[in-house]
Amino acid sequence: MFEQVKDFILSVQHLFAMAGACLLVPLLTGLDPMVALLGSGVGTLIFHACTKRKMPVFLASSFAFIPPIIAVAAMYNGDLAYAQGGIICVGIVYVILSLIFRVISVEKVTKIFSPTVVGSMIVIIAFSLIPSALNNIIYMDSASIFNPVTFALAIITLVIAVAISKWGKGFFGQLGIILALIIGYVASIALGLVDLTPILTSPIVAIPNITAPKFSLSAVIMIVPLVLAVFMEHIGDVIVNGEVTGNNFLEDPGLKRSFLGDGLATLVAGLIGAPVNTTYSENTSLLAITKNYNPRLLRYTAVIAIILSFVAIIGAALQNTPSWVVGGISLYLYCMIAWIGYRNIKKNNSFSSAPKMIIIIVMIVLGLGLSFADDLGFQLLVYVLNLSEFALAIAAIAGIILSIIFTATGKIDDVKLEDYKEADGFEVREE
Repeated sequence: MFEQVKDFILSVQHLFAMAGACLLVPLLTGLDPMVALLGSGVGTLIFHACTKRKMPVFLASSFAFIPPIIAVAAMYNGDLAYAQGGIICVGIVYVILSLIFRVISVEKVTKIFSPTVVGSMIVIIAFSLIPSALNNIIYMDSASIFNPVTFALAIITLVIAVAISKWGKGFFGQLGIILALIIGYVASIALGLVDLTPILTSPIVAIPNITAPKFSLSAVIMIVPLVLAVFMEHIGDVIVNGEVTGNNFLEDPGLKRSFLGDGLATLVAGLIGAPVNTTYSENTSLLAITKNYNPRLLRYTAVIAIILSFVAIIGAALQNTPSWVVGGISLYLYCMIAWIGYRNIKKNNSFSSAPKMIIIIVMIVLGLGLSFADDLGFQLLVYVLNLSEFALAIAAIAGIILSIIFTATGKIDDVKLEDYKEADGFEVREE
């Protein structure tokens, strides 16, 4: 009995470790947070089934796909069903990669996904998101009206998130996002700035609002290339997870199974209206803290997540989160993501290599230049060629092509798996 209670407590800890980041993605994109929680739980169980129940891994919402999901929603007048179609295609790409890993070595595949390319992509994603965070901080809701009180609350939320994540010890340090959100939310309610009607009128229990996907070539082109940003993260997390637990997961169950699990989990997520699933290194960090590496705990966590996804009042509270509170937290996350991208580039010695610097410059100019072409006065690129909507995809493709050319001509060294171990994933965590 004691062991069962202990396992339950540890499973709840894992849920808290991922909850803040997992639920923030749907809040920022407009997807339903309860469906995201359902997709996370179901996806984790699928992953464990595919990896022979050997890897203590939890899957949850990926930050990498926030920009294209928002862009696709804007393109189709807020209809996120087309983003779901793109997410399904991401899952299919992952499944294809798992098949490729059955016949081709990991080293050959990783040649085109260098830390320089991936790091640059992460920087572009972060900087393309920062303006939306600033807009939420400065203006109250969507009225573009500056309110000093909500601005102050956003800054307080930001400072709390940074302080807890930076100086919090052990597991407490991993709760910076969710604690800051709660404090900012409660303070906003206390000041009478939040309408509680949606929460008070919400049923306690309800079936998650599952929606059917729609497909569009434009949406697929906008979303799928972002696989580049999480490819290295997946491999890095598999390596680190294995080292923490004392196993070689690259060999058994192998990337062919881990990518299959991630792919099928993401495919299911797209089918029900959840974000792209990805491995969460926050949970790997918690494994290191607790020294309990039993994969069963993560499956318990997945079941708890699925059960909570049916508690509708939690979803109503999350969807009612003040925009300024979300803005404060998201600014912290986006800045940290940019820093992670920079560190990936730096650890690959990219700043001392002219070919790598060319890749970085070309990707950032294309990615950010096309994203903000309208603001820069290049209306031709926006309204005629329609390139701004595909900025991230164009930057990713350009980076891959240049990486292949420079590697084939010997201008840059081949990528080694050690580069993935040293590189940072997409999740925010302090050293």
